[in-house]
Amino acid sequence: TCLLTDEEKVRACELSVKAGADFVKTSTGFSTGGATVEDVALMRKTVGANVGVKASGGVRNLKDLENVVSVGATRIGTSSGVK
Repeated sequence: TCLLTDEEKVRACELSVKAGADFVKTSTGFSTGGATVEDVALMRKTVGANVGVKASGGVRNLKDLENVVSVGATRIGTSSGVK
């Protein structure tokens, strides 16, 4: 999502819902940014309650996890597991 404008993010979410997606995802991991609280909140608002939001990238600790879950993430993608 770091390469997209908010308008592009909303449109991508709308098209995903229209196509019948079960989840939308914040990031592929192929660029510099990962999940942000703002992106997760925007995606949650756009897709509604019946589509999951996966926060992927940038979730490195418990506080990051709590922040993205608090605004609507229902799944987490991270390579920073329990140590």
